[in-house]
Order: sequence, then structure tokens, then C-alpha cells
Amino acid sequence: MGAGWAWAVVAAMSATPGPQVVSPLVKIRPGVAVEGSREARLSVARGECEATQVVLPGRVERARVEPLALKGPGAELKASVWRQVFVDVKTPSNGEGRPGPWPDALVPVEAPVTNASHPAVLYVEVCAPEKQAPGTYRGELKVKAGDARAVPVPFSVEVQPFALPATASLPTSFGISLYSIARGHGVSPESPEARELLRAYGRTLLEHRVSAHGMSMSPPPVRFENGRAVVDWRAYDAEMGPFLDGSLLPSGARFTTAEVRDSRQASTDAEKTAYYRAFAEHFRQKGWPAQLFFYAKDEPKPEDVPLVQAQSKRVRAAGGIPVLVTSPLDDSLRVAADIPTPTINCFYPRPGPQTCRTVLTPGTLRARLPKRAKVWWYQSCNSHGCSGGPPEDKAVDAAYSGWASYMVDHPAPLNRAMGVMAYASGVDGELYYDTVFAYNTKKDVWADVFEFGGNGDGTLFYPGTPARLGTQGHQPVVSLRLKHIRDGLEDYEYLRLLTELGDGAFAQAAARRLARSGWDITRDAGQWESVRQEVTARLRKLWSESEYAKRPGRQTPDSTP
Repeated sequence: MGAGWAWAVVAAMSATPGPQVVSPLVKIRPGVAVEGSREARLSVARGECEATQVVLPGRVERARVEPLALKGPGAELKASVWRQVFVDVKTPSNGEGRPGPWPDALVPVEAPVTNASHPAVLYVEVCAPEKQAPGTYRGELKVKAGDARAVPVPFSVEVQPFALPATASLPTSFGISLYSIARGHGVSPESPEARELLRAYGRTLLEHRVSAHGMSMSPPPVRFENGRAVVDWRAYDAEMGPFLDGSLLPSGARFTTAEVRDSRQASTDAEKTAYYRAFAEHFRQKGWPAQLFFYAKDEPKPEDVPLVQAQSKRVRAAGGIPVLVTSPLDDSLRVAADIPTPTINCFYPRPGPQTCRTVLTPGTLRARLPKRAKVWWYQSCNSHGCSGGPPEDKAVDAAYSGWASYMVDHPAPLNRAMGVMAYASGVDGELYYDTVFAYNTKKDVWADVFEFGGNGDGTLFYPGTPARLGTQGHQPVVSLRLKHIRDGLEDYEYLRLLTELGDGAFAQAAARRLARSGWDITRDAGQWESVRQEVTARLRKLWSESEYAKRPGRQTPDSTP
């Protein structure tokens, strides 16, 4: 169910030193013993990426990797390889975390090593295109650490007959900002270089099944004639069109959502409504299937209620654009929200102090909403704690521990669990406020991503500058956590596909074995991999019996015949 469900054989190592293959659901830290295998065995659906970790022995000041090509019944599969870089956590996110080095950034293997005392860990990823021929593919990853001879690591990849859709089935909207990116990379936000970087960051999110809001944040210019909004869409379409029409990636993947960019040029209620109406009409004319929405005042306080109600009234008058409100269920806001979006801790009651003022299960929440409403959720410091460090009160620490989390110093299964939870709960989408928040601070992002009481809260990238990477140009550097988020979204696709093929009960039972609630999540990598194998076997059987397997090209259920 997604990259990271590596079928790596976990076995005791022999006395001979050599690379170890370790599940990516284990965060490898200095001084913490791990057990692995001498070979990597991966399973990947068509249209999916799968990864594992290769741990090199001893101190490694430089490493070289020969390109890994895997041969089998179809076109060669290529592997991408990165080296993990550690973040020094000074203040744990809560009692769940620990101080010290934690792996997170994924840099090119040839990038300068800043601390050779840290474990040398490679992240090796194989992606199978949707049209890849099923079957077994084999090859060797040849790694040369320092002056030692190159050591081969056998790889086998089983490409499954079933396929995942290129565009994510679960709508998402994660924040990103041109201005933060420009500041993190030390370039002018008005420069062509900043625009190219913005597209690279957006492309990287799309490659990880994530859609974005924010981007350049520039609303299209508008003027008003006889009550009608006349909008110049050229710059907006140049920026957003490739993300919305499927032309950016070879897979045809598209953003699942897009937010209305409010414009100060629309000053009256009538002008705002006309402008919103023009936004909705433009999306219809373009045929963009992304869910267009209006992001109301974020986390409104009681004094913000009149503003949110006024925003909602103007948007609804335009028609066709739902209003998203980030708040627990509140009678004063319920009538204003078409997409009510509480934090995840508002969905799961638990013993001890509650960290949300209104805790309702998804079913109970839906019963109190209009039928047209969609229910989204999001993570914030309301679930990991907003002050940082373990609270002195053990009951409070327990209340903020165990939740699905995007923090650096939390276990990988917690980073990954949102997809499984989304399937089990039936929520309609996920919001996340930012992916580059720390770029807009004065700190060195590579040394410190602590914000809002959490390590990595709102920051899922690192600025890949030439000085840091030794490259000619700038590039986004992804985090392990973004990989885990992608893996979770692929978990969602596995479970959704299983349901599409007629066995939703099996899928629900599998999901519950991994995430019994938002705060009771299996940490054991072996258990995740065991469930993965069972779900894969069930999918293979149902796929072979289904109508999709008989179609030319074996389209996914969401594909156009």
C-alpha cells in the first residue's frame, strides 16, 4: 500500500560487514541498532512508487552509486537514490519525540557530507509507470563507500497487475508560497528563477500525490463592466494550467483542488460575488475537474464569525464554489461552511484531557451537517502540542501523544497513517497549512525546523541551494516525511481499489489493524508489511476476476475506457 511497504526480509545479520536493507518504516538514528537484509524485495503496483533504505557500514565521508536498472518482462525500471541528512532536534515535539539527530532531508548521493559521524543511509525508490508490464524485475545496486570496493545489493521488484490512478482519489490541499521559497533560496521573488523554483516545488508535490494552495498567491487582474467581472486569466493559466489539465507530468496527474484567490480589486459585495462567479465559470470552460473552493478566515475566533458568515454569503451568491472553514463544529459557523474542516483530534474521543472543544466521530459530525457538505480534516499543533517538549503533566502528555503526525521526531508509521485513517473514517479530503513555513524565518532550515511546538510543523521541504548541494542550480529537497505522506496516500488507493473491486469489508478490517483511531496507530513495521502483503494478495485475486483486467491496457476503475 504505497512506497515504503518494502518486502525487505528482516533477519539477523552475519558478522561480515556490508550494506543492510531496512524497511523505510524504520527511522535509522545514530547509536540505535537495526536489523536488515542483504537484499531488497519490493512490491509495487503499476502507477506506484516503492522504496527501501540501504544502510552503509562504518563512517562514510563519500559514497558513489552506479545507476540501478532492473530488468524483467517489460521496459527497464530505473531507481532513484538519495542520501539521508539528519536534523538535530533540540526540543522534542512532545513526549513522543527525543532530542538528537533524526533523518529527514533526502539529498543527492554526491552532495557534500556535513557530518560523517551520522549513519550513511540511502533511500532507494522504484516507480512503475501505469503501463509497465507486470512481473518480476531484478538488478543490483552497486554502492562504493569511500575507498572500499563496490558492494552489490540485489534488488527484486514485483510489479503487480493492478494499477493506481495517476491523480489522487483523496482531495488534498497543502500550502506553498513563492515568497517563502524565494526567501529560503535567497533569490528575488520577482525573478524567473523563483518562478521556476515554484513550478519545481509544485511538481514535486504533484509527484507525491499532493495538491497545493497558495503557489504565487497572485490573483488574476480583474475589472468590472456593468456588474460583470472581466478577468485577465493569462498569468493564472500559465502558472496553474499545467497542474490542472494534466500536462505537467507524463502520468497525466492533476491537482485535485484549487482555491479561489481573493482580489483586492473587488471591493464591494457585488464585485466580489461577480469575481467568484467568473472564477467558477473559468474552471468550467477549461474543463478542469479540480475541486475549486474558497478558504475562509483560517481558524476563526468568536470575533471572526461575522466575517466568515459574510464571506460565505458572497461566495454562495456566486454559485458552484464551496466554502471551507477550519473549525470544530460550531453552530455559529456550521451554516457558513460547505467543507467543515476540524483538526484530526476533533474526530477521535480518547481518555484524559480533550484537546478539541468539540469531539465528534465522522459519522456523528456528518449527521449534523447538510447532505451536500463535505468533511475534511487537518493536522496542527492541537494534536502534537503547541509548546514543544514533554508536558510535566503526564495526562496532558498522553493526550498529545500517539496521533498521526508529520513531525520529524515521530515514528514513520505516524507520519504515514493519515491515508489509512482517511479511508477508515470516510473523510472527504485533507488540508495542511504549509510545506515551506520555516523558509520564511531567519533560521537555518537545515539545522532547525521547530515551529509551533513541533519539529517540522509546516515544513516538508529543505532549500536545495548550490552551496548546500554542490549543484549548479537550486532545487527542492524533499523530506522523508513527504515520502511517508505519499505512501499513505497510496495506502488509501489500495484500500479504495479493494472496495471498488467489491471487498470493502476486507479493506476496512485491514485499515483498522493499522490505525484503530487517530491516536492508536500500529508502530511495528512488520505489522504494516504483513497487512500490505495480505491486501496485495487480495487485490491480485479480485483484479484477475474483474472487468478491468479484461480491458485493453487494463485501466483502473477511474480511468476512461
